[in-house]
Amino acid sequence: MTLAKELETTQDIAEDVIVPPGDLYSDEPPFESKLHLEQIMLLLKCLKWLWRDRNDFYAAGNLTIYYSQNKRKTEHFRGPDFFVVLDTERKTRKSWVVWEEDGKYPHVILEILSESTANIDRDLKKNLYQNTFRTPDYFWFDPYTLEFAGFHLLDGKYQPLEPNNQGHLWSQQLELYLGIYQGLLRFFTPEGELVPTPEEVAELAEYERQQKEIAQQKVEKLAAKLRELNIDPDTIY
Repeated sequence: MTLAKELETTQDIAEDVIVPPGDLYSDEPPFESKLHLEQIMLLLKCLKWLWRDRNDFYAAGNLTIYYSQNKRKTEHFRGPDFFVVLDTERKTRKSWVVWEEDGKYPHVILEILSESTANIDRDLKKNLYQNTFRTPDYFWFDPYTLEFAGFHLLDGKYQPLEPNNQGHLWSQQLELYLGIYQGLLRFFTPEGELVPTPEEVAELAEYERQQKEIAQQKVEKLAAKLRELNIDPDTIY
């Protein structure tokens, strides 16, 4: 969310205005750069592929979270760049409305830093996610400077996560690592393996198919050569 949106004035909004209880659309501006969009879509694509057989989570990017019915709308909604809610129904939503989701807040939030929002993400939003959302895992990442940090909620306070030998940070909620790979943030399994995109899976399958085809062609050429020499290939294999 842009700085202007975060600091939008509320002077003309009455204190007792009640946010409508349902059918709330997301109210987030476009991503600040193509790289921001690429990063969020990459995380969504990888997680949804990894959890393709699961129906007990909701993951979204740049989607509004409404979390109060009774106070100023502009002060009581936020749009994390990426978030995941566990133990919920996997379905399409116009926004995340906490009071219509059994009071559930995100279990994991990631903010993509930019020059206009970095201070808000490190301070205001961090405090909000710690004290109001009570989100267990909070991360931020700058795709330009590669600044990457993560926190886990312990006894009501965010404690910095320590990177492993590969520089990856562990998400207890996702049971996955997050780490930088080729300049973007990616998921890694507990064993340290990169979680692929569907396209990467398809590319690997095609590569393996081609390698098998090449190997088979070599075997067939060798067999033909042996037959030319009056050697039975079956005696070799």
